[in-house]
Amino acid sequence: MAETWLVVGLGNPGPRYENTRHNVGQMVIAELAARRGETLRAHKANARVAETWLRPGAAKLVLATPNSFMNTSGGPVSQLARFYDVPAERVVLVHDELDIPFDSLKLKVGGGHGGHNGIRDVAKALGTADFPRVRVGIGRPLGRQDPADWVLDPFSSAERTQLPLVLDEAADAVEQLIGEGLLAAQQRHHAPRA
Repeated sequence: MAETWLVVGLGNPGPRYENTRHNVGQMVIAELAARRGETLRAHKANARVAETWLRPGAAKLVLATPNSFMNTSGGPVSQLARFYDVPAERVVLVHDELDIPFDSLKLKVGGGHGGHNGIRDVAKALGTADFPRVRVGIGRPLGRQDPADWVLDPFSSAERTQLPLVLDEAADAVEQLIGEGLLAAQQRHHAPRA
């Protein structure tokens, strides 16, 4: 029987935050669902979920976006992990990352939260930080803008033109991480752009 992977896109709920940098993880989940013709539906774990497959005969995917705010993502993620009986090492978090330039990706397993309150809350709720992460770069604000405000701003018009490519690559990275492993995904997606 194929393994089940829980892939969670972090973000904030509601129209106010829909197109903000902090919600790029949820945008990647939408891309993964769209590729499979799936729609996210309400789940009792205070999340929206679609059950699908990496590809026929391969790993089962549970694509999810918590309905909670970013800083309280841990509850829904841990409830989903329990419901689907998925261990932390197969819970993939997709999230925004200030310390990575916009249009770049990094993948890792474990490590600190780097000040990201969503990661902090999930690690606390799961009882471990040893889960895979697809970190989607949003870059830091120029000038004196507070990073807390920056992440809640919509992408700039220049960024919006690149965003579909970023989401496409991040979705590819999730699929490769699950299908081929962390090292193969890192080797492909950490490479500098040509």
